[in-house]
Amino acid sequence: MAVLSVDVAERTPYAAGMAFGSTGPYEVLQGALRFGFDPQHPANTAITDIGLAERNGQGQVECTADFRIFRPVDSSKGRRRLLVDVVHRGNSVAFGFFNGSVPATGRGLPDPGSGFLMRHGFTVLQCGWQFDVAPTQGLRLQSPFAQGPSGPPTGKIVFTFQPNTRERVQEVFPGIYQRSLPNNLDSGEAVLTVRDYEDDPPQVVPRGQWRFAREADGRVAPDASYLYMESCFLPGKVYQVTYPTTGSRVSGLGLIATRDAAAFLRHGGAAQGNPCAGELDYAYTFGVSLTGRFLRLFLYLGLNVDEQGRQVFDGIHSHIAGGRRAEFNKRFPQLSSLAKRTVSYFFPYTDTEQQDPLSDKRDGLLNRQRAKGGLPRVFFTNTAAEYYGSLGSLVHTNVEGTIDAPPSETVRVYQFSGTQHGAGSLPFSSAAADGVKLQQPMNIVDYRPLVRAALLNLDAWASQGVEPPASRHPRISDGTLVRPEAVAPVFNRIPGVAFPKHLHALTPQEYQAGLDPARIYYTDGGQPLAVGVAFSNLVPVVDQDGNEQGGIRLPDVSVPVASNTGWNVRHKDIGGGDQMIGLTGASVPFPATRAQRQATGDPRRSIEERYATREEYLALVRKAAQALVDQRYMLAEDIERTVEQAAQRYDLLMGGAVGVTAPGGVA
Repeated sequence: MAVLSVDVAERTPYAAGMAFGSTGPYEVLQGALRFGFDPQHPANTAITDIGLAERNGQGQVECTADFRIFRPVDSSKGRRRLLVDVVHRGNSVAFGFFNGSVPATGRGLPDPGSGFLMRHGFTVLQCGWQFDVAPTQGLRLQSPFAQGPSGPPTGKIVFTFQPNTRERVQEVFPGIYQRSLPNNLDSGEAVLTVRDYEDDPPQVVPRGQWRFAREADGRVAPDASYLYMESCFLPGKVYQVTYPTTGSRVSGLGLIATRDAAAFLRHGGAAQGNPCAGELDYAYTFGVSLTGRFLRLFLYLGLNVDEQGRQVFDGIHSHIAGGRRAEFNKRFPQLSSLAKRTVSYFFPYTDTEQQDPLSDKRDGLLNRQRAKGGLPRVFFTNTAAEYYGSLGSLVHTNVEGTIDAPPSETVRVYQFSGTQHGAGSLPFSSAAADGVKLQQPMNIVDYRPLVRAALLNLDAWASQGVEPPASRHPRISDGTLVRPEAVAPVFNRIPGVAFPKHLHALTPQEYQAGLDPARIYYTDGGQPLAVGVAFSNLVPVVDQDGNEQGGIRLPDVSVPVASNTGWNVRHKDIGGGDQMIGLTGASVPFPATRAQRQATGDPRRSIEERYATREEYLALVRKAAQALVDQRYMLAEDIERTVEQAAQRYDLLMGGAVGVTAPGGVA
């Protein structure tokens, strides 16, 4: 077994010993797991550069990962289910989506929120997998460097940024610990380009106009961590710097560390130091956005079988990853990169096999796992935002975007209509989480009830053979999946709203087909090797109010008081006003009254024209929520909260609350 030792540094009651329903109180164990991987074992050979890492006396490649385990104090009252919460930048994602917990800061424990995971008896494992997380930020992996015959490898890396203000200095990979920096501040190989929009041809900025430096004590000092340009980086412009760097950690070890940590808790004995020995029958894993792409890569590489030949995860839920994978298993990785032109966009996208129209290569996301065995039940869930920014439609269409591609029997694909990347909430705000100014109020639809139901459906499917609800997403065949230009007129007629003009910037215009994306490197221009085809970019069709018609429609969408979208646009004040803000949606309120509608020229019926009374509106919301419960897309325990949230929105919009102005914006 790959786990060599378990160091439990701390064992304490969770949430001050609070009892969670019939499961009772939980405890939390924190410490470190030490792994030793056989670099030649077939279960591990897919990991890039594992053969170039230092080995111990047994010929194993070692690494150490921080971990947390949340388990019932009385294991006999637990569900005997392990949920691996694939941490994002070292912090929990599962507690926020399932429990509604407030995000923890640093290495703090997530609060219990509603206690959903605990009330349902899950044991939860969090295991560090990113080497670029600072010790104070969260759980991390300490992985070795690759060492070639001539020493550390040298290659090129790309950093993309888009300023929101005029500034002379830009930090390289801000907030990233152990980042790859230039190995020569004056290198002529370093190239800076600028675009007005992401889909424009890049223009090279002359090397003499910028340098690796920062301002300090009234002077400009050389510094590998910063870019300096006297004439300033301009708001809204898209800049990309490519530079040579030296030294790369074996980042893919995080994939198999996560796998083997779960396998250890499930199969390891008490004599080996397993704190959950004999307590677990099934194992699932949940990843969100970055970590949802982690799970898509995990499946693509066929890693769900450990060194003992055992299937590790019975179910995998990859949430809001779109059609992308990740850079986590390549040399010089950017583990937290949001860049558009990277290997994370490479073919294939569907779980079933397709043919790449350019290379004639046939492949599918699950091909390797099918061949190796250990194929789990899989949920792919996405919001509307992934259809605009992360190849969402390619999860269930062919690459050309001409026909639907039904999932395999072990997969379900769900789209949450009219939602943004992260679950929304009140109040209406025209500032994104990072303070970026938006054209429209941020999307407020809270889709977490659908995620909670999905977990219990996945468990019932894997452990009892109970088929989950059918896949539900927009389709080409029924006209609910269309080209973006088909929906643009609906939004452009709403006062103060402008549909994005550069949508195709969010799908790359080139990709390298027919090669192993784990071993792709960038060209001198900072792009993957160009092959010259564009991806399809299909989006959900909308009704006359701008609300989507396909997918799973929460009451916010089926009984609306606003137009809810998966896209939003940069405000003109921060530059690039025609461009989308990545993965941020909008909720554009309907006019409250007929008089307001007429005064603004809004074509959408007002709230008072749609619903005679508040009671009628809430009754319709309750009916819509119950229908989702009956179809098993939602749990009965979430009905009251859904109605309560609807009441808050209705009261805010109809009461003339502070902050709400015209439908086109928020004060």
